Amino acid sequence: MADWDARFAQDEYHFGSAPAAFVQRQAWRVAPGSRVLSVAEGEGRNAVFLAEQGARVTAFDGSPAGLAKARRLAAERGVTLDLHHADIADWDWNAPPYDVVLGVFFQFAPPPLRARIFAGMARALCPGGLLLLHGYAPRQVGYGTGGPAQAENLWTLDLLREAFAGMQILHQADYDAELAEGAGHRGRSALIDFVARKPGA
Repeated sequence: MADWDARFAQDEYHFGSAPAAFVQRQAWRVAPGSRVLSVAEGEGRNAVFLAEQGARVTAFDGSPAGLAKARRLAAERGVTLDLHHADIADWDWNAPPYDVVLGVFFQFAPPPLRARIFAGMARALCPGGLLLLHGYAPRQVGYGTGGPAQAENLWTLDLLREAFAGMQILHQADYDAELAEGAGHRGRSALIDFVARKPGA
C-alpha cells in the first residue's frame, strides 16, 4: 500500500472530497439507517456522503494514510464511520450481512482476485440487499485520465452480469463522461455503472 499511502499523504484529497457522481445519483436507493459496507474506500468521500444521508457506514482500506483522511473528513462533516485497516484480499466477507455493498474504482485487482472479491461482495449482502458498483470500462486505458493501465482489470457490463447472475439488475450503463474528481480522476473517462439487488427480500 506504499504507493497509495504516498498519494493519500498529501493535504489535498487525491480524488476530491465530494462523492463520486454515481454515488450521488444512486443515493436515493439507500434508506436512512441502512447498513452500508464501502469497499476500498480510500479517503472517505463516498462513505462520508452516505453517512450524511443517514446510513450506518462501515468502510475499509489498505492505506493508513487514506483512513486518516477519511477520519478527518468525517469529523469535519460531523458524521461517524466504522473504519477498518484491511487489505481487500483479507477482508472477512462472512461478517454480519449488510443492506448495501458499495464498490467505487477499486480496479487494481487482477481477474482472479476480482472474482474472489465479487463473490465476497455478494455474500456480504443480506437477502434483498443492494449492490452498487462504479468503475472504468476497458477503453479507459486509451484515455489515460485515471485508473490502472491493465485493461484486464477493468469492467464490462457482460462481466458484471455474469459475476452477479443471480441478482436483479436495477440499473446498468456503459458511457463516457468528463470527470473532475481531484487529481486522480480528471478528464474524459469511460465509465461503468451497475446496480443490482440480491434475491430473497
